[in-house]
Amino acid sequence: MVICAGVVVADHLSTPIDHVPAAGELVMADELVLEIGGCASNVAIDLAKMDVHCDVAGCVGDDVFGRFVRETLRERGVASQYLTVVPELPTSQTLIINVRGEDRRFVHCFGANAAFSVAHIPTDAVREARVLYVGGYLIMPSLAADQLAALFRDARQHGTVTVLDIVVPASAQTDALLKQLEPVLAETDVFLPNNDEARLLTGLDDPVAQAEFFRARGARTVVITMGGRGAVLISERVRLRAGAFPVEFVDGTGAGDAFDAGYIAGIIAGKDERGCLELASALGASCVRAVGTTPGVFTRAECDAFLREHRLEIEEL
Repeated sequence: MVICAGVVVADHLSTPIDHVPAAGELVMADELVLEIGGCASNVAIDLAKMDVHCDVAGCVGDDVFGRFVRETLRERGVASQYLTVVPELPTSQTLIINVRGEDRRFVHCFGANAAFSVAHIPTDAVREARVLYVGGYLIMPSLAADQLAALFRDARQHGTVTVLDIVVPASAQTDALLKQLEPVLAETDVFLPNNDEARLLTGLDDPVAQAEFFRARGARTVVITMGGRGAVLISERVRLRAGAFPVEFVDGTGAGDAFDAGYIAGIIAGKDERGCLELASALGASCVRAVGTTPGVFTRAECDAFLREHRLEIEEL
C-alpha cells in the first residue's frame, strides 16, 4: 500500500543525561538503546503501527547493523524485500546524545545511504502502491533529481500519491539545493519540510511565506512543521494553521517522521487536508514521549482513543 524509500539508519541513543561529558569524563545514563532510525524506516514502522501495509526501499551494509535493521523491520510488521545490501559500505549509524533541557546532539556515519539511488526503488511496486514516500532527499548523493522527478511523474500517472520529505545538509549551497529540489517538487503531491529546513532553502522566516514559495514551484500541498509550535498547511483548496497536542516531552528524535506517517495514514484513510493534519499532529506528538524514533508512537487503537479525547486547534488563514 505504501513504499517508503530513502534513508535507513541504526541509531545508538542515550536516555537523557545531566551534561555532555568533558574530555575523559564518564557520565552515566539510565539506558543506552539500539534502535532503528532513518526517514524511510521510521515512517514505515509508524505506518505499520497504524495498520498500514508498507515496504522499505533503502540500502544497508553487509554487517551486524544491517541485519539488525532488516530483523527489526520484520519484527515490527514491515516488509523489507527492497532493502539492498551494499557489501563495500557499512550500515548508516547515528549516535544520539540526549541532554536534559537541551536539543539532541548527533554523530553520524553516512555509510550505505550514499549508494541509494532511484534504481533501488521498484517501479512496478510503486505503480501498484497508494503512496510513494521518499524521505531524506537532498542528503543522498546518488539520488538524482531528474531520475526521481521521472519516477514521481510515472507514479502519479498511475494514481500513486507522491510524498516528499528532505534533510538539508548545513554545508550545502542553497542555489544548488533548490536546483535539485525544483524538478521533484513539480511532481510532488505533498511536501513536508520543517521550518528550519524551509528557512535555509527560501531565506524566509514566515512559515506561510515558506509554504507559498514551495507551492509556486509546483508542490500541490505543502506542510511546514514547527515542532511544538504546530504546523502550517497550504494547498490549492485550503490554508490552515494547526497548534500542537500537549504531551510530556522525553526525546524529539523521529517526531517529524511520525508526523509524515500520520499524514500518509490520513491519505490512506481518505481524509481531507484538515483530517490528515490532525492525524499527523497526533502521531508526531506521540513520538516524543519515549527515547528513540518509534517506541512512543501511537498504535491505531491508541491514536483513535487519543483523538476521541483531545482536539487540535486548527484555524483557517
